[in-house]
Amino acid sequence: MSTGDVGGGAASGGGTGGGDAREIAELRARVAELEQSRPRREHHRVRSTFAVVLVLLAALLTPLSAVAAWSSDLIGNTDRYVQTMEPLASDPDIQNAVANRVTDAVMQHVDVETLLQSVAPADRPRLAQALGPISGAITSGVKDFVHTVALKFVSSDAFATLWTNLNRRAHAAVDKALTGKGGGAVKLTNDAVVIDLAPVIDQVKQDLVDQGLGVAAKIPQIHTNFTVLTSDSIGKAKRLYRLLELVGFWLPVLTLLLAAGGVLLAVRRRRALITAALLVAAGAAVLGIALWIFREIYLDGLPAQVSQPAAASVFDTLVRYLRTSVRLIITLGIIVALAAWLTGRGRAARRVNAAWTGGIGAVRTATGAELGAVGAWVHRTKKWLNWTVVAVAAAILLVWNYPTAAVTIWIAVLALLALAIVEFLDDDGTPHLIGPGDGPVAGPPEAKSPA
Repeated sequence: MSTGDVGGGAASGGGTGGGDAREIAELRARVAELEQSRPRREHHRVRSTFAVVLVLLAALLTPLSAVAAWSSDLIGNTDRYVQTMEPLASDPDIQNAVANRVTDAVMQHVDVETLLQSVAPADRPRLAQALGPISGAITSGVKDFVHTVALKFVSSDAFATLWTNLNRRAHAAVDKALTGKGGGAVKLTNDAVVIDLAPVIDQVKQDLVDQGLGVAAKIPQIHTNFTVLTSDSIGKAKRLYRLLELVGFWLPVLTLLLAAGGVLLAVRRRRALITAALLVAAGAAVLGIALWIFREIYLDGLPAQVSQPAAASVFDTLVRYLRTSVRLIITLGIIVALAAWLTGRGRAARRVNAAWTGGIGAVRTATGAELGAVGAWVHRTKKWLNWTVVAVAAAILLVWNYPTAAVTIWIAVLALLALAIVEFLDDDGTPHLIGPGDGPVAGPPEAKSPA
């Protein structure tokens, strides 16, 4: 073996040993990196767990938050309560129910035989004319006559005014049902909220006198109750309302903070925002279903003497704004989830964004708009302009008094239009291609040299 062979072998062996040493060093570095990343993964796992808990709590508190805001606004605000109950004055079911209650109350204090004998001779022709077309027994005729007069009154503008004034004085009806406080025209009797119809009966008595039944003026003042709300579980509702009254305005705020905290704490915030928005919308949907179920249970449990159509009208009117809030939360949750998804990095989202920017860019190119300094400024401040549009849309939604789902959709559409305008004005001055292979847009061709 020559010296050169030995030297070559040593060099070869040294090279192999060096390669093994490098591989071992790389393996050790990799193991050390994995050991260092383990606590970080555990930290992320803890963050994710807390984020999930906060988002779930926000979803669970969403129905209670909506009910707390609705009850606080309806019970604590006289104008809101009157505005809520005002449409009932023109509801046919309510009008029929009130006319029936007034007729029954008047007829209980009318002795038909004595009444007819006591009619003054001057009043008998008018009374005969009023009762003449009515067939059947005289008692039935008088009752029908009273009901006709009562129904005519409750269908008039005078009743609408009286109904509004009565509800303004008695705006504590729902508060009475839940707290037992208050007084005046509102009473809580046998787990029922009732309104005294004495002012309505007085007006009907006056109309009866004007129609020829002068002795109706001798009928004493009658107090009869019109049931606004009745339930065997009002006692339980009282306790629930007191709990909601304690948290009041802060429960919706707490729900929003929990959802925001869960999103900020999450490792993948965009995905957490989508999940939180959809779960909050689902919580509102559960409340909507619960209202529908409770309505059926409530109507089925009413006493036989209570008008089912009138009770349904009252229930639907009282929860009208709560249902509006449910639709608002569901719509807003879907819009937020969709917006978060579209601003993500998923393949489908990137395609939608590419279609958005490409389509608006094509329109800008086709119109030949020369934006100049405006386009450059919009390009520099595009991010802030987009966030300004979002902030303005959110502010409008917050200050709007009970926005409906349609209002929310229109605000979103207008915000989308504003974002499209910003995208259209975004021009950094880079030449745009007219078509494939056509090259950039240039100015007028230079004159060719004579050479």
